[in-house]
Amino acid sequence: MFSINKCIPCQGGIPPLNEEEINNFKKLINSDWLVEENKKIIREFNFSSYMEGIDFTNKVANLAEEEGHHPYVHINFKTVKVILFTHKIDGLHENDFLMAKKIDSF
Repeated sequence: MFSINKCIPCQGGIPPLNEEEINNFKKLINSDWLVEENKKIIREFNFSSYMEGIDFTNKVANLAEEEGHHPYVHINFKTVKVILFTHKIDGLHENDFLMAKKIDSF
């Protein structure tokens, strides 16, 4: 599983995950997450109403604050798109997959 259970601050200066590592972590999250250019993971969530999407977005925001790891979140009526990557290394880190796994639990 994950070597951590809470996001750890990334100070930069480390390489982003390589393709093999990404593929291993991808097995631990919902298959709806897509890897883009080995730099980001992205998932769209669809809801039956705008307010359900907002409630979900608020859960993601609260989790992001707790973890200190903030995704991009795009709201388009009943669709919420979450984009995770680690800014300091311009790529993917274990934290991104840990956040994805936690978001999957909502």
